[in-house]
Amino acid sequence: MLNKEIRDEIISLINREVVPALGCTEPAAVALCVAKTSEILGSVPSSIEVSLSGNMLKNAMGVGIPGTGMIGLPIAIALGALVGKSEYGLEVLKDVTPEKVEEGKKFIEEGRINISHMADAPSILHIEVICRDKEGRSAKGVISRSHANFIYLDKDGEVILSESSDKVNPVESVAARDPELNLRLVYDFAVTTPYDEIKFILEARRLNKAAAELAFENDFGHSLGVTIKTKGTSLFGDSPLSHIISYTSAACDARMGGAKIAVMSNSGSGNQGICATMPVVSYAEDINADDEKLARALILSHLTSIYIKQSLGRLSALCGCVVASTGASSGIVYLMGGGYEEVGAAVKNMIANITGMICDGAKPSCSLKISSGVSTALMSAMLAMNDKCVTEAEGIICDDVDRSIRNLTSIGRESMQATDRLVLHIMTNK
Repeated sequence: MLNKEIRDEIISLINREVVPALGCTEPAAVALCVAKTSEILGSVPSSIEVSLSGNMLKNAMGVGIPGTGMIGLPIAIALGALVGKSEYGLEVLKDVTPEKVEEGKKFIEEGRINISHMADAPSILHIEVICRDKEGRSAKGVISRSHANFIYLDKDGEVILSESSDKVNPVESVAARDPELNLRLVYDFAVTTPYDEIKFILEARRLNKAAAELAFENDFGHSLGVTIKTKGTSLFGDSPLSHIISYTSAACDARMGGAKIAVMSNSGSGNQGICATMPVVSYAEDINADDEKLARALILSHLTSIYIKQSLGRLSALCGCVVASTGASSGIVYLMGGGYEEVGAAVKNMIANITGMICDGAKPSCSLKISSGVSTALMSAMLAMNDKCVTEAEGIICDDVDRSIRNLTSIGRESMQATDRLVLHIMTNK
């Protein structure tokens, strides 16, 4: 068993990175910044200027905003000013009502919102908001590097908070105290830490399964989850694979479709949280695993995802489902009875398969990408349990699993930057 100090550091890391979020985290972060800046201003702004990094703009353009029936940034910004509470964090818009949505629509129609792309943003995750009232008073708020990390606040030029906003490395860790992980440490923590210290992770099951079940009863996004569940039996059978795909994609349908329900996120992404949770939960239920077994599998899945994101960065051109479904494959291997060697093999199998899947923003069709990722997760786990693993002679895989992970993240972080710029150009010029 790891010593208590290391366990406490890792638990603190998980508690920072695995948190509830209402709706897509990018527009939620923008709404949070608007809400905080409006609170500092002291009144509902007469005008709001929002400047965003490219990745923030990309991920907030096409996603449903909970409780509104609308998509995109304008309504999130308007509601951040009208009803948002910064104390709620990424659940900033949970008090939205139909009446406030109508006020928000009017706010937009009056031309009180201006959104721009900050091409030279100091971070790939960067939000700057300036709110002004009718008397000319102003307030400014800046979130950078992670979705709820305020680095600057002022009122009428009087600084309230100021941290460095110098250009940072693409791999941006807000907390310098984050423990440096590797897959062996991740595995040992998941399987040896006393159950009482990690059972908090079962809250991810409750939240994300509730989102899936809500989608089974309603029409959200492209309704992929309910379609697989009700009409896919003839093609997929009543099998663990169909259950994994339907539950995971359904939760994504609800979240991307604007359902007013919180999900458990991972590394600032609700979809990654769903993807790291629901395949593991679904498979555990199919094999009647007890809560302790499930909790250890969920810890392994979520912490593997956090580990990969440490070197990838919070936002990138690489779809987050590649990361989270790799975590899910690790968790499934554990539920199948595999040990560290099998977990490492599953990770390599995943990297050999779906590396390169692009992120073209948060949107309803994310459920399709997530389904591709989690079906690959099950396949990779099966291969690993059958002593099959992609070898060092093949592609970007190395014998060392941690080096294989770094190969994956360097591709997403470095070589796909041009891809990221082109994707944003296409999205903003359609």
